[in-house]
Amino acid sequence: MTLPGRDLGELSAAVERGDIASATVLTGAAISDGVEAGAILSALMLAMDRVGERFQCNQIFVPEMLVAARAMKEAMALLEPLLIDAGIRPEHTAVIGTIKGDLHDIGKNLVGMMWKGANINVVDLGTDVWPQRFVAAVAEHDARIVGISALLTTTMVGMRAAVDAVHAAYGDRVSVMVGGAPLTAEFAASIGADAFAPDAGAAVEVVKGLLAR
Repeated sequence: MTLPGRDLGELSAAVERGDIASATVLTGAAISDGVEAGAILSALMLAMDRVGERFQCNQIFVPEMLVAARAMKEAMALLEPLLIDAGIRPEHTAVIGTIKGDLHDIGKNLVGMMWKGANINVVDLGTDVWPQRFVAAVAEHDARIVGISALLTTTMVGMRAAVDAVHAAYGDRVSVMVGGAPLTAEFAASIGADAFAPDAGAAVEVVKGLLAR
């Protein structure tokens, strides 16, 4: 393997293919080699951008996206102390959770990992989240985005209450994105959500659009 200081592209490639061992070795070597934390972070973010694009083009699927996200997570664990020392922190925070009555979390977890890969601070509330918990978490963490997931048709109807609660508390200062297997863009619009993402790859581009408003 080449020295990361000379070729951060190798680090990006390792993360993109989900090679956790190489990603951590290359990240550690880059740190030891004196590469700036911001440059390493950019290489990691580039990898996850590519993963999202390939997923949307059906070139890779959920298992490949999951292993790439895990490689990113392990690399970030090594890099985070340097980012803190350098004063480099995520500019935005997002709160994410699965709606009340629903205990499914694979899709939510994947979206959360992809958002972290885009350098967004993610506060994961877990599953079975009631509307007021989303509202409270936004205030506690100064979040700009709320992501709400549902996998069941019986629980997706409860999303409207959560969307309404967040909008009632924060107006247009906070955007709400919804997603999940049974959802459609039409349903998202009908409950007043600000955005809909059909999959984790799309969720990254959608959230970037919301944050750019």
